[in-house]
Amino acid sequence: RAASLASAEPSEPGYLVAIDLGLRTGIAAYDRAGRLCFARARRFPSRDRLRAAVPGLLADLRPLCWLIVEGDAALARPWLREARMCGASVLSVKPETWRRALMPPREFRSGAIAKQHAQRRATALLTEAGRPPVVPLRHDAAEAALIGWWALAEVGWAPRAGHV
Repeated sequence: RAASLASAEPSEPGYLVAIDLGLRTGIAAYDRAGRLCFARARRFPSRDRLRAAVPGLLADLRPLCWLIVEGDAALARPWLREARMCGASVLSVKPETWRRALMPPREFRSGAIAKQHAQRRATALLTEAGRPPVVPLRHDAAEAALIGWWALAEVGWAPRAGHV
């Protein structure tokens, strides 16, 4: 289990970054205190553009301590390469794993239903962190925020809070 691999003091700098992999990528970052710093989505026209953009997307998130990925393994490669270069730990998760931990079953009966609930829950997390979204969150960004929320407990940065 990842929680046994690392614990953190909230006063230390560092980020946990969660990625909902795809050419439409969701990215969310949490600080060591477990606060959601941001959740956003980016669209890339090609794998080459994605590969080229990854170092810049992670440049302001130093020290990168954890990279959490969900989705297409082929699209994970540039993210994993950058994480290794930063000395960050990596955790891969399947959608059913984090959804089961954070949502009651009725909220993820289908992908479309799960995405709607993810948007609502991620908006609440951002509002709670004092960063309400100025535009409605895309489902990619919302799912990245929830992947990160799930991962906080897995890596020992926050206790498991149950359903968000």
